[in-house]
Amino acid sequence: MNSLRAELNQRFQVDLADLPGEGVIFGCTPAMRQLQSKIDLLRSSDSPVLIQGETGTGKEVIARFLHARSDRHYAPFVKLNCAAIPANLLERELFGCINGSSRPGLVEVAEGGSVFLDEIGEMELGLQDKLLRLLADGSYARLGADETRVASVRVICASNVDLQCAANAGAFRKGLLDRIGAVCLRLPALRERKSDIPQLCDYFLQKLARQLNRIAPRLKPSTLQLLMNWEWPGNLRELENWIARAIVLGENPSPGAELGRHAAANRASEIAEQGAETLREPTGLPGSTAAGAFILKTLQANHWDRRKTAEDLNMSYRSMLYRLRERGVPLRRRGRRNFPPHRGSPFSC
Repeated sequence: MNSLRAELNQRFQVDLADLPGEGVIFGCTPAMRQLQSKIDLLRSSDSPVLIQGETGTGKEVIARFLHARSDRHYAPFVKLNCAAIPANLLERELFGCINGSSRPGLVEVAEGGSVFLDEIGEMELGLQDKLLRLLADGSYARLGADETRVASVRVICASNVDLQCAANAGAFRKGLLDRIGAVCLRLPALRERKSDIPQLCDYFLQKLARQLNRIAPRLKPSTLQLLMNWEWPGNLRELENWIARAIVLGENPSPGAELGRHAAANRASEIAEQGAETLREPTGLPGSTAAGAFILKTLQANHWDRRKTAEDLNMSYRSMLYRLRERGVPLRRRGRRNFPPHRGSPFSC
């Protein structure tokens, strides 16, 4: 039994060396720094913790860091995604069963350590009652068993939905919310901590380059500015996926399907604030020069793909060509050797 416990401890142990450094996890924004201070205060606590944040904000990383910095760091950290397992199997995974071959659940496996319940809002109400019992006095029972067991585990939960609204609607036990929400850690979205993007990019570049056995490249300033301007609806996960595609493909993939239109809309707003007329105005009016420069800039950003540029700018292809002629831009690429499209890499040489 002791050898099995030692094996479980080693298999499910969290090593701080395997996690991003604290500087990467918490960055430099006030909200993340406050979060770090709060976690430091929880080091010796066994209180349940609720981590809330949008999908992709790094809730599991925070849960692992919380465990690794706690007094339970020597014991297992086990994870259960409540949304990924059918409701009829979730109880067996969490508490174990005796039907057929007896098997322990994750609560038993994590003895002395932490259980991380991701997407806790997806847990069905009956199982919520059993979880509340575990939190109240540490007791639980394997599925199909009459015998009650007692566990010493810390429960860390995570959700990307508003559990208070779910409780008000009767979809989540208010008693359970009161228990797990006594200590709540809110993770800001990436769009709320854009000053951390350069450091996060560097971390993902280094990490993925090691995995691919490549030298980590550096992002061009223009590419980094593009990434800083994007709202990142998929948060850290979307940023890491973008970096991965950029390294593998070696070219500048769009951070999102609507990035071109998003960037174009921002630039159009800037032009409007400066008193320029709209892009569709006839030539000769005050906004014509500024609009032509705007079209040229967007065309360059699109690697001289004229049809995509017209689509991004929400203007007709013919109107765009007319404006480019006004700017003296040759429409045939072979006419000027110093005017070729360059399908640029997002990385510096």
